[in-house]
Order: sequence, then structure tokens, then C-alpha cells
Amino acid sequence: MDDDACYRALSTRDARFDGRLFVGVKTTGIYCRPVCPARTPKRENVRFYPSAAAAQGAGFRPCLRCRPETSPDLAAWRGASNTVSRALSLIEAGALDDADVDGLADRLGVGERQLRRLFRKHLGASPIAVAQTRRVLLAKQLIQETRLPMAEVAMASGFGSIRRFNETFQQLYDRPPAQLRRLGGPDETASHGEAVRVMLPYKPPYDWAAMLAFLSLRAIPGIERVSAGRYERSLAIGDAVGLVSVEPAAKNKLAVSVRFPKISALPAIIARVRRVFDLAADPAAISSHLGNDPALAPLVAARPGLRVPGAWDGFELAIRAILGQQITVVAARGLAGKLVAAHGAPLPAEMASEGLTHIFPSPARLRGADFAALGMPRSRAAALTAMTEAALADPQLFGPKKSLEAAIAALKALPGIGEWTAQYIAMRELREPDAFPAADIGLMRALADASGRRPSPQELSARAEAWRPWRAYAALHLWSSETPGAAADPTEEITDDRDAA
Repeated sequence: MDDDACYRALSTRDARFDGRLFVGVKTTGIYCRPVCPARTPKRENVRFYPSAAAAQGAGFRPCLRCRPETSPDLAAWRGASNTVSRALSLIEAGALDDADVDGLADRLGVGERQLRRLFRKHLGASPIAVAQTRRVLLAKQLIQETRLPMAEVAMASGFGSIRRFNETFQQLYDRPPAQLRRLGGPDETASHGEAVRVMLPYKPPYDWAAMLAFLSLRAIPGIERVSAGRYERSLAIGDAVGLVSVEPAAKNKLAVSVRFPKISALPAIIARVRRVFDLAADPAAISSHLGNDPALAPLVAARPGLRVPGAWDGFELAIRAILGQQITVVAARGLAGKLVAAHGAPLPAEMASEGLTHIFPSPARLRGADFAALGMPRSRAAALTAMTEAALADPQLFGPKKSLEAAIAALKALPGIGEWTAQYIAMRELREPDAFPAADIGLMRALADASGRRPSPQELSARAEAWRPWRAYAALHLWSSETPGAAADPTEEITDDRDAA
């Protein structure tokens, strides 16, 4: 978009561009969302930026009316630079908290200069600036949406010290952070077991029913629970364990409640929630592209808010995927429940509740486990053992790779992982929007012709070329057409011969 088109979006307060551009007003020194309710500034007094970090780096401070921290965090660069998308996932998970840009670039398989160039091109800011802006905006959100003490807000948003936290807010907002608080009443510390509640925005539409149906069908007893339109589960970050619940809220947001003993883990938990519930998706862009295909057009029109469900943990997803090879989703869920009951760490008594009793077992807890005792073929038990050893040997086993092709190759090198399972892991854990399990029987069945003939995996792959870079979303639409009312993949019919081994 050129500046004239950006100004038209600002003048009309076009919600389609919320999260895709930010407006710096030179006369006030403030940057806003295009939907800001303030009076539209003159054309000559505004500058446009592709990200909040770029606007902040140019010397503008966040608007207190439209609150840029509540803008949808869209992955608008996807399709243009998946390297940037992968880098942002790592930054959101804390990759720059204890490392530098050079280390981040190494993890992505690119040079530091190239990574900085890509960030400047697509986001208008450096990786460090993006990380710092995210930290500030999260802190401001916690100040205004919770009653956490300021010291806990600083820790929860990733500031190294209270002094640095106070200096940043004084410099950016020209006032101490406490003056930005909106909620009255006494402070509520999270250290006493109280839940922290944050609101995470998304770009509408959002098919919450489909997302919940997908997660409900796979909810492991003791780990996850779906009831009354809410999803809950236990989780571990390092050595600490806690609970998270997610439910829809007003104004295109999800309400997330977190009970966790280490408030400093909050950014990592929020990052996981955003990944699992696919909050960075731009449904308008995806639907516009996939709707060009005659077979997908009616599916997209019927469910424009369909998202690709993510995973909470790569190792957990890999174990679940292996357990589910050649059996039904329900049977796989039962096996996972047995695994958790036998090897999962119990939740602390003060956190355990009806339906939530354990943490999914870590690789360390599964080392030496007798998987065959769960009731499965020896070859599959051996694959679980090999996966456990691989995860212990490489903590970054399920981290972002240089490309989708590199990720698939690395996953297929693991014992028991074939093309289907590798694509499935790439889709849900690595958040690769172009992952596509072409050998899936459900996808082939969904595209059968009038005579009932199904396309071969090779024919399906050729057909899916036109769906790039959103093939994962095309897969969800096709799976959903097989299961009205839910976005469910037919994992009981995996045909990949290597997975079957």
C-alpha cells in the first residue's frame, strides 16, 4: 500500500487494516491504529509504518486512546518472508532475552545482516527494536488490564529491573507507569496463586466452535478439559507447572487466565496461547487467496474464520502423533491418557481440579519407559523411545528451521516419522502455514470427482500448488468438509507407509 491508500484507510477508520499499519502523527508525537477514534489528522502531518516497533523506533509514543498494544498482531509478511515469521515466533518465546541477534540468525540458518535486512524490509525495525516494543506494549496491557503490582508487571513483561521499567515508561509516556492504571482497588499479586487474566485480540472472523471441536476431540484425560465453551489445560515451563484457560470474549478477543508460580513465564505462556489458537492469522487474506479455487470457494465462504490449531509443545505433539498412527483419534487419545497416568507428573494439590490432574511427561520422565505396556506394536513403541532420546539430545528439535523443506527433512530423519507425521508436526508445532500432508486419505477423499475417484498424493500436491502459501488452511477446510461442525483431521486413516512402520 502507498501512503495515499494508507491515508484513505485512516480516514475511513477501515478495520481491515488494523494491525497491518500504524500511523505516526508528527504534530503530537503519537502513533495510532488506523481505527483510532481521535480526529483524523491532516495528510501532511502523518507518516505510516508497517509495525508498532517501526513507529516507536521513529520516535513516536503509543496512543492512550486506541491502545496499539490491543491491535491484532497479524503475520502480514507471511508469503513474503517466512524467515521473519519464524524469527518473530522465536522472539515472542524469548529468544532475545538471553541471546543476541547473531544467535537468533544462526537458529534460522541465515546471516545476521540478512535477518536485519528482512526485518527492516517487512517490519521497518530491527529484531531488537521489535523485542523491546513487544515488551513495552505487554507491560502497558498488564498495567491497564490487571491489578498486578508494578514489580510483577515489570517481571511479567520481561524487564530486567524495576528501574529500567520505570525509566522506559517515563521516557515513552512522559509519566510513571502507575499513572496508566485504569482498574481501581488494591494490588492482586500472582505469587499467591491468583490467576492473571489478559485479553488477546485477533482479526475476525474466528470460528471458535471449530477450534474447540478440534481440541475437544483430542483432549487428553488429566491434561486438558473442554467445557462450557472454555478450553483448559495444565502446562510446564521449565521446572514450574501451572494452568491456563481460554475462552472467547467481546470485541474480537480471547480471554486468557493463567495460574503460574513464576510470573516471568507469562510472555512464554502468551506466546503459546497465540500459537495454539492461531491468533496471528489474517482470515481476509487467506480466504481471498483460497477462494480462487472452485472446490475451496464454497468451503471458505461457509467457514471464513477457520484457523489451524497449534500445539502446546513439540515433544508432546510428536508423541501424540506417533501414538495415533494407524488408529482412530479417539483410540489415540485413550493411549495418551494411559501414558499420562503412568508417567505424567501430578499437579500440585492446590492446582489440581476436576479433570486436570497431571502434566504431560517430559522427555526425561519418559526415558526408559516401557511403551509396549500401553498396548501397541513393538515398532511403534520403539519409535516412541527413539523420539524421547532425540528430544533429550537436542532441546531445539522442534524449533523453527530455515524453511519448510528443511523442517520436513529434519523430522523425517527421526525414527518412526514419515511424510504425513512430519507435515502434521510442521503444521501444528512449527506453525508453517504452507505445510500440507498430501498423502492424507481425508484430503484425497474430499476432492474425489463425481465418479468417486480420488486424486493420488502426487495429483493432490500438484493441485495444491495454487494454494501456496496457505496450504495448511486449505487442508483444514477440506478436513472440515468431511466433518461438518468441526475442523477434524482423519488421523485414523494415515496411509504413509513409513508412519505405519
